[in-house]
Amino acid sequence: MSNSEFLVQEGAFPCAMRAWSQHEQILLQWLLKETHDKELSQDLLQEVFIKVMQQREQFCSVDNTKAWLFRVAQNLLIDQIRKDRYQPMDDNAERPEEEEHYDAIDLLALSCLPRSLSELDQASREVITACDLQGMNQQDYAIQHGLTLPAVKSRLRRAREKLKQQIEASCNVKLDDNQNICCFTTRT
Repeated sequence: MSNSEFLVQEGAFPCAMRAWSQHEQILLQWLLKETHDKELSQDLLQEVFIKVMQQREQFCSVDNTKAWLFRVAQNLLIDQIRKDRYQPMDDNAERPEEEEHYDAIDLLALSCLPRSLSELDQASREVITACDLQGMNQQDYAIQHGLTLPAVKSRLRRAREKLKQQIEASCNVKLDDNQNICCFTTRT
């Protein structure tokens, strides 16, 4: 039984049925393109469906259900990649320098990014959230906000620079000799 058939049989809320039937296949195609693994893609799709079900009636208040579904799918995919990449190491084994670099960036993104992003002005926060975090095409953002594409590109560049400065200042980011992030102060 497909997820859509389950929704219909269980009498779930109509907004979820509509959103799921409209976007289930495109989500699966995107996951297949990203993972190149049919079983993993189907597992992740199932987890997205579970997230929809956990939202219950709150899902009906989501303005852009497609963006919400893709954001959840992307987050689940990132979690899966991190889980696959994490391998407990022998205490005596030496850790490659590049892997430490990625671990520091992941930790920085988890601990400093959300708060630093929330401290930006609304326009900067909106363009970064839409284009970088939710994956909206810059041209679509321009059309939606009545802007030209060069204006959006410029706003996004400035917003990214502001975010970088905010993270570096408020999280006390330190770089190593190779100009890679080595350490930072976690914000509470």
